[in-house]
Amino acid sequence: MTSALVVGYDPQAIPGVDGDALRAALDAELARFGAHGIDASMTLIAFDASAEPALVESLTKQPWDVVVVGGGIRKTEQLLPLFEQIVNLIRRHAPQAAIAFNTGGGDSVEAAQRWL
Repeated sequence: MTSALVVGYDPQAIPGVDGDALRAALDAELARFGAHGIDASMTLIAFDASAEPALVESLTKQPWDVVVVGGGIRKTEQLLPLFEQIVNLIRRHAPQAAIAFNTGGGDSVEAAQRWL
């Protein structure tokens, strides 16, 4: 079975956003991976000191076939340093994994499938 790790920005860390509703949508997207025969996990991080250890732990948990980086991290200009950190951590700790980018929380499966 192929595997995918989805890295996203923790909705609880976004001011003014209904974190519970966004988390429910992310969980629904994670369930879609299983429906497509892809073993998937999700790591949600905040832009603080906890980001690197949390991501390294997830990246080294198993050999991932693809790591999908969420649009919330990539599209937010203030998060550019976090985005760069994520890409470099993927290269360092999961060099066998393809790197994919979604446009939003609802197309992570399709982003992963482009590289599987």
